[in-house]
Amino acid sequence: MLTTLLLTLALVAVATGAGLLWRALDGRRRRGSGRLVRPADVALEPGAFGDEGTLLQFSTEWCARCPATRRLLGEVAGRTPGVRHADVDLTDRPELATRFDVLQTPTVLVLDARGAEVARFSGAPRAADVDELLAGLRPAGLAEARS
Repeated sequence: MLTTLLLTLALVAVATGAGLLWRALDGRRRRGSGRLVRPADVALEPGAFGDEGTLLQFSTEWCARCPATRRLLGEVAGRTPGVRHADVDLTDRPELATRFDVLQTPTVLVLDARGAEVARFSGAPRAADVDELLAGLRPAGLAEARS
């Protein structure tokens, strides 16, 4: 009986620790790979990317947080000149998940004007983190001229 109780408590402690770690890392910004991404690479039409940057979201039909992330990124792109939000549904395109190292949805790649991956968010990003990152992509003179 005591062994079972100790084993149960140990499992609860491990599960709690794993959950807290997952939560702490979810939505955190990581350095991008620098890989160039073109709209055709993710089955999008030419012109789907922004002139100054793109928020490329990978989603699935069953992703519970993807709709809220889609709205958030749409709002950020809407208030940031030259930036577009593009959403790629991996439900019918699982090969793209492998190609772009998507381990969970949503995953957001932040692309610069050339289409190079400068950062990625695994999980739902926070608006302030995305805004800060996009501000760093724009040259100072351009940012001041558009403010």
